[in-house]
Amino acid sequence: MTTPQFPKNFLWGGAIAANQVEGAYLTDGKGLSSSDCQPHGIFGEIVERKPNDQTEIKDVAIDFYHRYPEDIALFAEMGFTTLRTSIAWTRIFPNGDESTPNEAGLAFYDKLFAEMHKYNIEPLVTLSHYEMPFHLIKEYGGWGSRKTIEFFEKYAKTVFNRYKDSVKYWLTFNEINMSLHSPMTGVGLIENNSDDKQSIYQAIHHQLVASARAVKACHEIIPDAKIGNMLLGAVAYPLTPRPSDVMATLEENHGWLFFGDVQCRGYYPSYMRRYFAKNGVELNITEQDKQDLKSTVDFVSFSYYMSCCATADPAQKTKGNILDMVPNPYLESSEWGWQIDPVGIRYLLNVLYERYQKPLFVVENGLGAKDKVEADGSINDDYRIDYLNDHLVQIAEAIEDGVEVMGYTSWGPIDLISASKAEVAKRYGFIYVDLDDSCQGTLARKKKKSFHWYQSVIKSNGQTLKVK
Repeated sequence: MTTPQFPKNFLWGGAIAANQVEGAYLTDGKGLSSSDCQPHGIFGEIVERKPNDQTEIKDVAIDFYHRYPEDIALFAEMGFTTLRTSIAWTRIFPNGDESTPNEAGLAFYDKLFAEMHKYNIEPLVTLSHYEMPFHLIKEYGGWGSRKTIEFFEKYAKTVFNRYKDSVKYWLTFNEINMSLHSPMTGVGLIENNSDDKQSIYQAIHHQLVASARAVKACHEIIPDAKIGNMLLGAVAYPLTPRPSDVMATLEENHGWLFFGDVQCRGYYPSYMRRYFAKNGVELNITEQDKQDLKSTVDFVSFSYYMSCCATADPAQKTKGNILDMVPNPYLESSEWGWQIDPVGIRYLLNVLYERYQKPLFVVENGLGAKDKVEADGSINDDYRIDYLNDHLVQIAEAIEDGVEVMGYTSWGPIDLISASKAEVAKRYGFIYVDLDDSCQGTLARKKKKSFHWYQSVIKSNGQTLKVK
């Protein structure tokens, strides 16, 4: 391939999440979310908070709640045709179990989506991005309770009805398979990082049923919309060609692909029966659950930051900041220990397309780094440009392979608060935000070198990418 080729209708943009950008954490009737009660990120302790508690960095974030017109204008200047964002569940139902929604919360997203449409930016909206009402966790046990399925379904139907004319692309749960690595991010268990597989997989089952019910509701309420799932693309390679490592890799990949199998095929894959039996997991699956799961997604979306290796040798494992991973000796790593593997995204796209035969959407990909503001005010993030260039070239290769790719939204087109450790020093954006980890700064926005690079990539529909 000499020049990357992308479809004419390819969606270009970026991805953000409500709990990492909005701030205004109790403004206009918003309730406390699970994210609000994790001030140090998804791997930190869970703290039940009160409104007068000390202000944490996520409480303010980058104040997107008040500054979104400025930020949307900058995204439009780059040429975005889509923006992935999420709705904060607690802005709509502050406790999660109310009989009527919070009008002020609904009105905020009316304004946000209208601002996006003003610039012809198509909203791609995630229903639940690493957060849920904390009240549902405290009173019901989060996704450990079947009641939460009904609360989520009501929330989903509420926003589908409200935004049916303004949002045509939806996702259910962000990185749903992260529930296995940090249960609080997905299944809402009080026992953070619990190793109780029975509780975790039953809660995950409830989440999968809720996702399927949302898919069905979306199809009924917005017939011309498309709704997808969202996976953390944690693809693993065998560390060696030893048959034991190859089998360990198959099992490692099954561990996260099973979420996609259920959401795309409508039933549990056979290999999970053996896993459940081996680990003493007996799921309570009703006949209605089986019917609900048959409502499958229209497309598959995923995040991709790195690949890893798998091996049968437990001594080879190391602790990454998101996953226990086996390093690949042939790859370099970022400042945060995430291994950089552009070819892996092409491999993953092929694996998912061959497995599901559904359109794919790359909805998160990016490089977190410590950016330096030079004396003249410039921010020369060539390392980010190189990372994104090489990954986009490999996406174009996958398209050439015959994979149907709907679009690409880079993670964090504007600097935001990281999910893992609630820090801003790990920056992803094309737009710099004047804020530090002690919550000090003016919040002023500044264009980085990558802003202009991505602008040219979008304008040329990928033609300016460099094939190395």
